Amino acid sequence: MSTELRRLRNYIDGEFRDAADGRTTEVVNPATGEAYATAPLSGQADVDAAMKAAAEAFPAWRDTIPAERQKALLKIADAFEERAEELIAAEVENTGKPTGLTRSEEIPPMVDQIRFFAGAARMLEGRSAGEYMEGLTSMIRREPIGVCAQVAPWNYPMMMAVWKFAPALAAGNTVVLKPSDTTPASTVLMADIIGSVLPKGVFNVICGDRDTGRMMVEHETPAMASITGSVRAGMSVAESASKDLKRVHLELGGKAPVVVFEDTDIAKAVEDISVAGFFNAGQDCTAATRVLVHESIHDEFVSALAKAASETRTGQPDDEDVLFGPLNNPNQLQQVTGFIERLPAHAKVEAGGHRVGDKGYFYAPTVVSGLKQDDEIIQKEVFGPVITVQSFRDEDQAVQWANGVEYALASSVWTKDHGRAMRMSKKLDFGCVWINTHIPLVAEMPHGGFKKSGYGKDLSAYGFDDYTRIKHVMTSLDV
Repeated sequence: MSTELRRLRNYIDGEFRDAADGRTTEVVNPATGEAYATAPLSGQADVDAAMKAAAEAFPAWRDTIPAERQKALLKIADAFEERAEELIAAEVENTGKPTGLTRSEEIPPMVDQIRFFAGAARMLEGRSAGEYMEGLTSMIRREPIGVCAQVAPWNYPMMMAVWKFAPALAAGNTVVLKPSDTTPASTVLMADIIGSVLPKGVFNVICGDRDTGRMMVEHETPAMASITGSVRAGMSVAESASKDLKRVHLELGGKAPVVVFEDTDIAKAVEDISVAGFFNAGQDCTAATRVLVHESIHDEFVSALAKAASETRTGQPDDEDVLFGPLNNPNQLQQVTGFIERLPAHAKVEAGGHRVGDKGYFYAPTVVSGLKQDDEIIQKEVFGPVITVQSFRDEDQAVQWANGVEYALASSVWTKDHGRAMRMSKKLDFGCVWINTHIPLVAEMPHGGFKKSGYGKDLSAYGFDDYTRIKHVMTSLDV
């Protein structure tokens, strides 16, 4: 007996629509491996319609005073809170994440972030007006950019959508947002909520695959393209956007070093690092998955971390005792499995290293030791519940190895020595350095990296500024 699949639709110009040519893809729940919905496989006609709607809505939204934009975003935040259980259900079906953790760890920060950007809408800053040449007054206008083409990832579909649309809308831009083809459900529900607040055309959602995203980026209408995704996807977006000099905002991969010195409280560090490494099945570009430990405590630390991994559970969303759910899709399961299968002979799997069950895409919490700096699993992003451990001899070697990857998003240092912590925070070539903690984020502070982790900032006033442009206005005093 077949179950009828739920039908998801695009949201364009204030209404829900199927793809113009009727094409769809099946959407699979990664906790079961079974399809639960269909989503539009949007093509050029759908992209054209969404861009047209956003372009037509832009002048009026641009000219809406900041206080009114703030009011609209605050209404959206309130509506997200009121419909939180619907959003949680959609996200759990999207991702297979634990229901309780989705409720406690995602809804509150999402709502807070929207409210932060609502406030930021009224805090545009620039140099004070003044006379920098005799008889002439200069002033700065900070303006919205225009239509923003935005592509969100599958690891945090709801929260990353917020990181995209909230600053863009607050600054006066209009949005065409594409969720990942594997996780469209919660974004489509967001469109229903947001659409009840905003004028038609200001916020649009189109579903589809990487070709749909490419059409969005290459379209002549957007003034800016923003993506959270893989390094390969980011490079493709940057290349496409360069053809007509669009602004580009890229939040890409990560390989966060976690540098643990000999004076660290091992028990506390292991507890915090294991959570920060395994949370969301390690599918987080800031995850604490590359640990460097001083040689004097290496064996003790590895033993404690392996024990913590063996006591960490993955499982179905309704199981309150699990820390994380499945990997997002079969390709991701294959990728994680491949890293473990290709481990060099000198590596040792201390815990995990295998799939869990045959239903859904679950993978055991895994710890691997005995690794060298040039090993594949050290240099490349696994994006799974796998923590690697290396042993270093001194501070200089720790810095060299920590910085010795192509990513530069996040890092952490674990020590009681304040001077050492400050030295490391200066030397580590990463957009964020946590000290004696790993992974907390707040709306007021920027998130973004260097090197192949991309450029541009999410969250904070810096993230808000990325969605604005600066204009100099000079007027003569003699007229």
